[in-house]
Amino acid sequence: MSVKVPLPQGFVASGLSAGIKKSGAKDLALIVNQGPITFGTAVFTSNKIVAAPVTWSRSVVKDNEVAAILLNSGGANACTGPDGFADTHKSGEYVAEKLGISSSDIVICSTGMIGERLPMDNLLAGIDKAVASLSSDSGVDIAEAIMTTDTHAKHFSSTKNGVHIYGMAKGAGMLAPSLSTMLSVVAIDAIPQANAVQIFHDVVAKTFNRIDSDGCMSTNDTVTFMASGASGVTLSDSELFDLLFECCDFLAQSLIGDAEGHSKIVSITTVNAASVEEAEAIGKACARNNLLKCAIHGEDPNWGRILAAIGTVDAEFDPHSIDVSLNGVMVCKNSAPGESRTLVDMGGKRVEILIDLKAGTESATIWTNDLTAEYVHENSDYSS
Repeated sequence: MSVKVPLPQGFVASGLSAGIKKSGAKDLALIVNQGPITFGTAVFTSNKIVAAPVTWSRSVVKDNEVAAILLNSGGANACTGPDGFADTHKSGEYVAEKLGISSSDIVICSTGMIGERLPMDNLLAGIDKAVASLSSDSGVDIAEAIMTTDTHAKHFSSTKNGVHIYGMAKGAGMLAPSLSTMLSVVAIDAIPQANAVQIFHDVVAKTFNRIDSDGCMSTNDTVTFMASGASGVTLSDSELFDLLFECCDFLAQSLIGDAEGHSKIVSITTVNAASVEEAEAIGKACARNNLLKCAIHGEDPNWGRILAAIGTVDAEFDPHSIDVSLNGVMVCKNSAPGESRTLVDMGGKRVEILIDLKAGTESATIWTNDLTAEYVHENSDYSS
């Protein structure tokens, strides 16, 4: 039996097996906001190729009203043509009928293989079971129901300032900024203030969009934020930001910590950049450099690969004055050899890269992982 994790006031949910996955594992989650407020917003993939549920849900959140979210694993419903969108529409209408709400207030998310339609008979029957088993303590069940190649469920729960926040996420591959092969839901029982949408987008930019496992971007990325107002508490902008950041940062770190086939987790911090955007771009260039990621896997402190990656970025810096430290050892000073690379210990699971551009005052940290044979193996037979 799953451990029970309570949801914020005003929310009920269920997570179960609908027979979408051949394994019989949980594959369907339904989250319902019973109010009194049904606030919702979302951030989606920036991929131009998007799944049918993304097209549907983009329209749903335009008015910032979200009364329910239906999520499935075991199939992405992406690149399935008009029939795939019709399936999304049908599932939305079906949930609406069962809950007595408008389908225009139901976000739909799917994750799994691209190019295959969902088994609709199983999905609709699963919705019946989900509606019948809604409860206020199903935080683990719903997190388990959205897993694909994840090795464990990822969820967060905390109560502060009279407000309860819950978050869940899935994703272990295609973890690139602009989200990932990732679904996430964050729910809170506070009363949303006027700046809630912008605050959530800012939090996503500083958490989920700063993890980059393999430089690959999915077609289904969706991070949804819901608020019920059931606690009766209105947070200040800073209190809401801090609460959302704690939740989303925990989930983002959980995702990169479970990246497919990894053996090391890598933080790439760029300091003294001309802008935050340029600091992020430098970190992403390093995170997506396969030569560097292979060197990290081999525990080779090859700082030259870091400089080569930096040089590909359209950012403000003097190419002759960059400092690079690996696990606290400044191996590169002013773009030339610094301390001996033999002093660097890369034997642990964590690797810290610090890049000093000496071009400004801004900074950013990007999180990634090494490139391993296990990652190649897992993604060479994913569809079989």
